[in-house]
Amino acid sequence: MVTLGKRLWGEGVGTAWLVFIGCGSTVLDTTGVLEGSGALQMSLAFGLAFVTASYAFGRTSGAHFNPAVTIGFTVAQRFPVRDLLPYIAAQIAGATLAAAFLFYVASGRPGFELGASNFAANGFGAHSPADYPLHSALVIEFVLSFVFVMACLLVARRKEIALLAPLVPGACLMLAYLVSIPVTNGAINPARSTAQALFVGNWALDQLWLFWAAPLSGAIVAGVLFSFLNDNADPCASLADGRGDIA
Repeated sequence: MVTLGKRLWGEGVGTAWLVFIGCGSTVLDTTGVLEGSGALQMSLAFGLAFVTASYAFGRTSGAHFNPAVTIGFTVAQRFPVRDLLPYIAAQIAGATLAAAFLFYVASGRPGFELGASNFAANGFGAHSPADYPLHSALVIEFVLSFVFVMACLLVARRKEIALLAPLVPGACLMLAYLVSIPVTNGAINPARSTAQALFVGNWALDQLWLFWAAPLSGAIVAGVLFSFLNDNADPCASLADGRGDIA
């Protein structure tokens, strides 16, 4: 069994990679227009970053990289409650370090001003890329988080496809971002949302509650539904060893 310290290290580094690549694909893009190919570019970045990090750290930490995934696995009784808060803390720390590194790189560009950039932060209403209101943002984040966490749970129990397992949630995440970017700038992940909001401040922090409430609610529903549908599953196949394997 991998020690908790090593698992937290894997979660932190994996989440940092996910946030830096995903958010960096738009923050460092001087065109700065999230339309058409721009949304596809950011979606691909998040999806591929998740896949590569899952292959790298899946056997170490379980490749959650997202508090919603950790919550979903915990509710589904496939991850130990005692490791829940340490995992979430590691994910937030990794995401914040990635945002700091991204800010350092972006600030080297002539004319870059954090106040004039959304820094890939999530928002709704006036801060939505396409001015979508609160209820639209709430629904899209809840539904897509539910689908993503459910996909992770379903793949995790399919040991026969372990070699290809990271590709499924990676593709699911890419599709989720492709749909949600015009609405909220693509969240699905409270750690990713928190990291960017800490640097943008003001409106981003005021609206951050939604990007915790909606994904975690979706994750809880996914965990409950998965547990209900698999109540006769072999307990030996659970992830009680703390890894919460997705890969």
